[in-house]
Amino acid sequence: MKYLFWVGITFFVFIIQGSVSLFDVTPNFTILIACFAGIRGGEGKGLLLGSLIGIFEDSLSGTLLGPHMLSKGLMGYLAGFLSSKFFVWTPVLGILSGVIITMADGVAVFTVRSVFAAMPCGIGAAAFIIMMQSLLNAPLGLLLKKRTE
Repeated sequence: MKYLFWVGITFFVFIIQGSVSLFDVTPNFTILIACFAGIRGGEGKGLLLGSLIGIFEDSLSGTLLGPHMLSKGLMGYLAGFLSSKFFVWTPVLGILSGVIITMADGVAVFTVRSVFAAMPCGIGAAAFIIMMQSLLNAPLGLLLKKRTE
């Protein structure tokens, strides 16, 4: 039942992400699910769920398969790895991790697309998009909490 709930949440996030735009920039809410899985479930679950979300996002984009799978899987693993290094998880740390993980995800996707396909846009436009996505994800970083045992 828990897995069905998360599949529903993921599809809902894909729908919201595809229909909302601010300054012609679509948000990147799916990275927060991979980050949440990494923080709550550890590196393995973050890598697995991030890769699954990424391959689904790649197949919906209609371009090169793999950039989102690589970046989301890597960021899910990184979130799980880094969260295990902190003893006290604060809301500010959740916001910072959401912003930094979103930035790293955007840079990874842009780099992979630029290397293995045609450059999707200029570096200035990419920096603007990555910064806007990070700012949109910043308030949602409050939801990123470690499990209290």
